[in-house]
Order: sequence, then C-alpha cells, then structure tokens
Amino acid sequence: MSTPNAVPKVLTIAGSDSGGGAGIQADIKTLTSLNVYATSVLTSITSQNTTGVDGIHDIPPEFVQKQLRAVLSDIGADAIKTGMLSSAAIIATVAETLKEFPEAAKHVVVDPVMVATSGSRLMAEEAVQTFIKQLLPVTCVLTPNVPEAEVFASQSIETLEGMCAAAKTIARLGPQYVLLKGGHLPQERNGRKIVIDILYDKAKDSFLELENPFVETKDTHGTGCTLSAAIAAELAKGYAVAPAVRAATTYIQEAIATSLGTIGKGCGPVNHFHNIRSMPYAGKSFVKALKDALPAGLWDEFLDHPFVRGMADGTLPKENFIYYIKQDYLYLQHYARSAALAAYKSADIDMAAQNARIVLHIHEEIQMHLKYCEEWGVSKQEILDTRESVYNVAYTRYVLDKGATGDQLDLQVAMAPCLLGYGEIGLKLYHDPRTKREGNPYWTWIRNYAEDSFQTAVKTGKELLEELAAHSVSTSPTRFREVCQTFEQATRLEIQFWEMGMTMQ
Repeated sequence: MSTPNAVPKVLTIAGSDSGGGAGIQADIKTLTSLNVYATSVLTSITSQNTTGVDGIHDIPPEFVQKQLRAVLSDIGADAIKTGMLSSAAIIATVAETLKEFPEAAKHVVVDPVMVATSGSRLMAEEAVQTFIKQLLPVTCVLTPNVPEAEVFASQSIETLEGMCAAAKTIARLGPQYVLLKGGHLPQERNGRKIVIDILYDKAKDSFLELENPFVETKDTHGTGCTLSAAIAAELAKGYAVAPAVRAATTYIQEAIATSLGTIGKGCGPVNHFHNIRSMPYAGKSFVKALKDALPAGLWDEFLDHPFVRGMADGTLPKENFIYYIKQDYLYLQHYARSAALAAYKSADIDMAAQNARIVLHIHEEIQMHLKYCEEWGVSKQEILDTRESVYNVAYTRYVLDKGATGDQLDLQVAMAPCLLGYGEIGLKLYHDPRTKREGNPYWTWIRNYAEDSFQTAVKTGKELLEELAAHSVSTSPTRFREVCQTFEQATRLEIQFWEMGMTMQ
C-alpha cells in the first residue's frame, strides 16, 4: 500500500475529447474522484461530441515524447494508463520512452482504444501491429472489449468460454493480465441479464469472473477510458491487480447506472462523480438504495413467497388464484387512480405523459386479468361484485393517502414495490429452469410479466424514480429516510397481498 500522506500519482497518456466524456477528460475526472493526482500526456486532439468524432489531429511523436519525459523525470508515476494512440509512430514513441523510466512503468494499464462508443475509428489499421509488438510487452493490465479482443486473438468470441480462450491467447502477446470486458456479450443467470468480465492472470494461469448487473442504457460514452483509469488509480494506491480490477469494475458499474443521459444528443457520458456527490445514497442508484435500506430478507420474502412458489410449480390451488386475481383486478383500478394522481401532481408535461402511459399500461394489464378470469369461468360482473379484502383496502388506500398528503415522489415510492417486484418475479420465474411450463395453469401469468411490454413499464418507472429522487432526495438524508419507510411499508403490504391470496380473506 502507499505510504501514509503520500499522494498516489497516475499518468494518463491519451487523446482529448472536446465533448468531455472520454479521453484525457474522462481520465482526469475519474482519477480526481478516486483521490489520485492526475498528470497527462496528450497524444491527439479530437473534434467530437456525444454523436461522433469528426476530426483527429495527432500530436507530433517528438512532442509526445517531450511531454512524457517532462512528467516522469520530475513528478513520476505510481501507475500509468494509455488510451488513444492513433498512429504507429506515437505507439512506438510511447513504448520506447516508457523503457527510460522502469520504476514508473511497473504498472501500465493499456486501454486499446480502437473504436469510440459512437462507432468512430480511433486507431489506424497499420498501427495495430506496432501496438501488439511494442506496447503489449510492457503492459501490466490490458483491457480490451470483445471486438478489440477478437482483433488481438484473431478469433470470433460468442461465449463465456470463448472469452476465456481469447484472454489466454492475448496474454501470450505480452500483457501480464488481460481484463476482457463482457459488455458486448451480456449473459443470463437466474432470470437476470448480467455482464461478466474475465480477468486472466498469466503467471498463475487463472481466471477471475467479475459479475455485475447489465444496465440498459445508451449512455456509455467513456466507459473504457473510465474503467482503465480507475484500475490505474487503485494500482497507484498499492492494491494488487485483482482487487484493483474488482474495485474499478464496481466503480464503472455505478458510473453507468447513474450515467448522464441529459448531456448531448447521442451517447451520453457515464457519471464520473457518482462516488463523491453529496447524497445519502452515494454510489448507488436510488432504486437500489431503496432495496438495500429494507430489513434483511424482506425483499426476498416478497419475491419468494409461498404463493409465488405455488405458481412456479403449478401447485397453487385454483380457488386461491381466482380469489387473488379478483382482488388484483380491484387493486389495479386503484393503482390506475394513483398513477392518474401522479400525472396531476407532475411538474411538467413530459412527466405527466410518463404517468399517463403508466395508466394506459395498467388498462392493458386489467384487460389481461379479465381474459384470464374468463378462461377460469369468472365473469367481469362477478369480479365487480367481489367485496374488497381488508388487505386490499389497507394497501390501496395507503398508496392513495401517500399521494394525497405527499408529493409525487412519495406516491411513486409507495407504488414502486408492485411494479419492481412483479417485474423481478416475472423474469425470475420465466428463466428459472425449475419453473413448470407444460401443464402449468399459471405459466401464462408468469410469461405476461416477463414480456417486453411489462419490462418496458418497469424501466420507465425506474427512470421516473431516479429523476424525482435527483431533485428532492439527493442532498437530504431526512427525506431519504422518509421514502425508505414508505417503500418498506408498501413492501410489507405486498407480502400481505400474497397472504390474502393464501388465506382468501
């Protein structure tokens, strides 16, 4: 580890991004947010924004060398990262000059920037061989994505096993470690879409899998730059490669989850400052923070209730499901009223429109319930004549009361366990191999909540929560505690709704 009071130093050797989301700009933001002193050597100047790169001006190799010697002869570096090296001459200059400073070049993290997130090519074809022959032999950690790894390994990569094989092949070209990023090849595990990065340690001939949730977003500008800079930051602090990479992947995961979609018209940048914002849930999305604040096991109790398990294996008695679906129809009517109230409380037309779309989706869900009931011999009139369960009354009136007495965030948080929970349950049961499909009377119910239409509604609901929280919770621990209490109570009421279905009371 670094000595007490010593300031870790990282040198970034990369191009500039005039849009600020990638390149030197992203590196310096990342290093600063991770409490590391950043120095920089500029290799290229780009004219770019979130929609693409429309110009590249390379710095003369001799001036790149002059910058390198100026920084390393005086300030030094505890770790170095390289980014955009667009020409063979620049690559050769960097590789040769680093040999003059062996102490500083012990931890070189190389991000093989070949193509920008927007699709623009950033490395000339003829430069690739120079990159392989001269830079990879002095590399500690190489961080290719799948397309870049396919170039280095001269093979296609379509599976997790293919990623491992490619990482091992690439390591033979020189790098001590290869971190093959799996963002281009998302996986499915237990009904969840995830990203698996593979870290290969050449000396130990071992692999480490790093798993994170897949974030559905177009705003990933600067992810490669940010991740490699974060790895260099942790190495500069004295961490070994594996823990440094683990910490960096956690950092980039949250940076993507809180990405800045309001910046630019194209692929927006990731959020480099998620870990230093003054907010009671720093480093997390608001939705994740709500779940994490629940008492241990409560969310799992909701998702894995005996009623849910009974639907999964088809053993739930028919009369229990009919009772539940009648009550759920009545519940959805009040849920639609709640969404309409949220539209009324919206501060702008876009947010009102989002809530209006939720009302329309609930209407579709109600029609699905009616169709389901018809198949089970239950008429609409029979549903309407059904007396509301006290559990149903308690839950729906709690939600409406939160909307009437609070603001839109209070209302949306009270509604959230239903939307989020059913979305998770649908996906989990749909992808679980233990779920009975053939001959299961509840398979259609499961499939409906796993379908894209409902999952899109979940995504819209999450985005709305994040937007509302950014305005009214981000700097208030007291307000955060209040909405956490609301989320917990609504989750408990969801569990009671399952209990209602089991007891038919």
